Amino acid sequence: MNSPFALDRVARARMMVVGCGALGNEVLKHLALLGVGHVVIVDFDRVEADNLSRSVLFTADDAKANRPKVAVVAERLRQMNPRMEVTAIEGDVAYDVGLGLIRQMDVVIGCVDNRWARYCINRLAMRAGIPWVDGGIDVMEGTVRVFVPGKNCYACNLGPEGLKDMTRRLSCAGVIRRNIEAGKTPTTSVIASVIGAVQVQEALKLLCEDSLRQGELTSLCGSMFYYEGQHLTTRLVRFQAYDDDCPVHERWDPVRPVALTKDTTVADALQLLQEELQTPAVSIGLTDDCFVDYVERRDNDRRRQVMRPGRAVAAFVEQDRELCGLPFSALYQHEWRQVDNQFPYQQLTLAELGIPVRAVLPVNTLLKTYYIEIR
Repeated sequence: MNSPFALDRVARARMMVVGCGALGNEVLKHLALLGVGHVVIVDFDRVEADNLSRSVLFTADDAKANRPKVAVVAERLRQMNPRMEVTAIEGDVAYDVGLGLIRQMDVVIGCVDNRWARYCINRLAMRAGIPWVDGGIDVMEGTVRVFVPGKNCYACNLGPEGLKDMTRRLSCAGVIRRNIEAGKTPTTSVIASVIGAVQVQEALKLLCEDSLRQGELTSLCGSMFYYEGQHLTTRLVRFQAYDDDCPVHERWDPVRPVALTKDTTVADALQLLQEELQTPAVSIGLTDDCFVDYVERRDNDRRRQVMRPGRAVAAFVEQDRELCGLPFSALYQHEWRQVDNQFPYQQLTLAELGIPVRAVLPVNTLLKTYYIEIR
């Protein structure tokens, strides 16, 4: 049969890959070989010796130098395909990827190993109205699912127990170590090849909207592809849920670009937004994280100034001599989730609040909510 994937459409494609481990290596390798024009890669981890048994793009020298995975992968992809434009983000998809960047993508491909990361990818993709392809692997089995705004939502499929268990990390590295310690061959590289290939195939299908609409191609949206290598079985499982009341897949639209950057101060940002929106007062919502100005011990009311995003509080507490070792239940955290003219730290920048480049901010006025994209 003739390939349904037109070369020029593939060359124009913009895809984001979240996670540069075994699965991400395979996905990115295929995207480079297929000639995808622009790839954004996101990962906060560094190359370790344990990665080498399952990641085709990493070398022993990379592990010895403990290089950031995104830096290594970007370098190797440019060697494989010099025409490919590669953007590397060393950070966490939950906090360090602006929705404005997601809005530029055709497809997002998730190669992560825990529910929280999937939840965050889904949240961004749904807000931007962009489909995403999820993959998961575990020794000799793996799954692929497709989520399309308006049709299928990862959060809606989780259910109450899944939401409660969301922050648990099930690391592929841990699986590999246990197998090596038991004298077994780690087969994650094999399953990563299989699942990564299916993910890329599904991502390419999402570029072919006419072929999908006419039935020439079938997407996994609404189904889960399951591969089991021990007895070589595959099956499709119904996997579709879309609750109209789910806040996670709320579309942030329309988005209005303004002349703000991450280095703009709060005072200047509020003033500009008031002028731009022609309103006497605005408040910026910190929807995905809070800003913490201090923590204090519940037993003696002694405060420690923090002045950083909520995600950084745990590291701050661990480094504080008096607070280190205390359970979080022994501390009170004072946080801000709205920033307006009453916010006492007007000279802080948006970056210091934890807002990334190309973020989209919900800005509330007395009459409505606007979605504002910063540069």
